[in-house]
Amino acid sequence: MNRQQWGSRAGFILAAVGSAVGLGNIWRFPYVAYENGGGAFFIPYLFALLTAGIPILIMEFTIGHKYRGSAPLSFFRMSGKKAEWLGWWAVFVAFVISTYYAVIIAWAMRYTIFSFGQAWGEDTEGFLFTEFLQLDVAPGETGGIVWGVFIPLVLVWVITLGILLAGVKKGIEYANRVFIPTLVILFLIIVIRAVTLEGAAQGLNAFFEPNFENIMDPSVWVAAYGHIFFSLSIAFAIMITYSSYLPKKSDITNNAFITGFANSGFELLAGIGVFAALGYMASQLDVPVSEVATAGVGLAFVVFPQIINQLPGLNDIFGALFFLSLTLAGLTSLMSITETYVAGLTEKLGISRNKAVLFGGGIAALISILFATQGGLFFLDAADYYINQFGVAAVGLVEVVMIAWILRKTGVLQNHANLTSDIHLGGWWKVCLGVVTPIVLGYMMFGLITQNVLQQFDFDSGNYEGYSNEFALTMFLASAGAAFVIGIIISLIKWSRSTPVELPDKE
Repeated sequence: MNRQQWGSRAGFILAAVGSAVGLGNIWRFPYVAYENGGGAFFIPYLFALLTAGIPILIMEFTIGHKYRGSAPLSFFRMSGKKAEWLGWWAVFVAFVISTYYAVIIAWAMRYTIFSFGQAWGEDTEGFLFTEFLQLDVAPGETGGIVWGVFIPLVLVWVITLGILLAGVKKGIEYANRVFIPTLVILFLIIVIRAVTLEGAAQGLNAFFEPNFENIMDPSVWVAAYGHIFFSLSIAFAIMITYSSYLPKKSDITNNAFITGFANSGFELLAGIGVFAALGYMASQLDVPVSEVATAGVGLAFVVFPQIINQLPGLNDIFGALFFLSLTLAGLTSLMSITETYVAGLTEKLGISRNKAVLFGGGIAALISILFATQGGLFFLDAADYYINQFGVAAVGLVEVVMIAWILRKTGVLQNHANLTSDIHLGGWWKVCLGVVTPIVLGYMMFGLITQNVLQQFDFDSGNYEGYSNEFALTMFLASAGAAFVIGIIISLIKWSRSTPVELPDKE
């Protein structure tokens, strides 16, 4: 079986950066930084990048490059059945994320069109929840299909699966060569426009003003590690899959540093653009920036339309550029997320890439319709919370513990990376993977479990967002729980005879 390869090193880096740069860079990072010490937050952020983000990136790049397979096949080649399940767990975490991530991209697509003439009107919050999403059912109820979401959702899947059908080099690489430079240019235009607005300095001051007292708070450091972890697409099976398509002579360590810092550079750019715009809004309303600063769906689809409404000119263009940026950032990430299970299915079942794209992507697309219903936002919100907190973080913790402490493969991976890289790994890398990252992720998981999972059995404590016990538990089991269980079940199936499961290059 001839394995597909990237056409160039730049193609791989653009694809890796495209995966890392997603919706969270634009609507999550600026607020996380602002809330956790402003300019002072960059100290724990940079420390987390260098002691967890880039070391894990190097580890996953090395695993994919050395073992030449999707995440499940790479772990199988590393240590047989006792490790394969971990690869499938990561793959199904990615699968769950892809089902609702596509819907958010569909929202951004639709809002790109809404920008012309500001179709959302003055009450942007009412428009989003009542008119656009038609959210008039209780959590756990679906209601009817919201056609304004369903139609662009179909387009999102057609674009994504069409690119994947074209292959790694002619599909994913070519798409990222267009999407990533376009995204950067669009966002640069947004930033230039935002910083020239009245009150922009007020917003930038709120974003950058350091509060050094905050960084003495352990929760701020946990927030930095948590954000780095989720931001870089690690523990999604993505980076293992992408690096498996690299040529044998590839500088792994350098690629990881470039990817990590490129992602952080875009986050900084996003922070400047977002807070300059928030500063303008605060000045127009004559309120502190703290009263308009928010994150997530509220920032993108409620606050930003309000900002666009108040602009002194070029409202349509600014709005369209912002939501088109969200669309492109989302698409590059969705491609990478979907590629994880396309590669896994191709190798496990021995089917063609086209069949894997249509089968795996088709099932994900059908499930995503659930999030395009009148109650879709509740399902989306709960699935996103549980799969990120108890899927991605859990996979990452188990992955580093398995490799560093149980399988003891850090030495093997270090030697492989050093053979192909200009920057050689030393003891710092092993310490980061074997000590720093497990302690931080373990602390995060302990806090999440005690605060969230155990309360499912305490009916008086309340659940995430006040959801009923039945709905919260169902969504937890249907997202994080299902990803784990299905991952183990799939790992029990024998590999296709057409897939060479022996490591191509003996250790």
